[in-house]
Amino acid sequence: MINFIIIFNRQGKIRLTRWYQYMTDKQKASLSQDVVTQILARKRGMCNILELEGRRETRGKAIYKRYASLFFCFGIDWNDNELSGLEVLHKYVECLDQYFGNAYQVMDEMLLGGHAQETNKKVVVKHCKGFDKLEESDSIVHNLRASNIA
Repeated sequence: MINFIIIFNRQGKIRLTRWYQYMTDKQKASLSQDVVTQILARKRGMCNILELEGRRETRGKAIYKRYASLFFCFGIDWNDNELSGLEVLHKYVECLDQYFGNAYQVMDEMLLGGHAQETNKKVVVKHCKGFDKLEESDSIVHNLRASNIA
């Protein structure tokens, strides 16, 4: 199970987060800062897996990968397979590469409650583009109604 997702840049500025495990805002901020600091301190050739031992609320592992200037980090359970987590992370990045839209929408299409639901890139991108068309048609209908009322 994926407990959290943190995406941040090389300067440590967090760009996106999603939490699938309950934590207080203080715990989230502390964990985010710790994970970002530890990942940025690691050398480029080091392993992409961090053990999160010192925290009672997050006994697990953080897996991460750097793409261009962004780090993508998933927090997974202790007994989960790191390679399957890295595979889901990589599929997420590939979907973002094909669909340059709402990153949360892609995430919600792939993951449900912290579990991978759909890993086929074509299906994920197709559904995200379908949502865009639906939103576009909804806004056109809304504008037409507004112009007819006025």
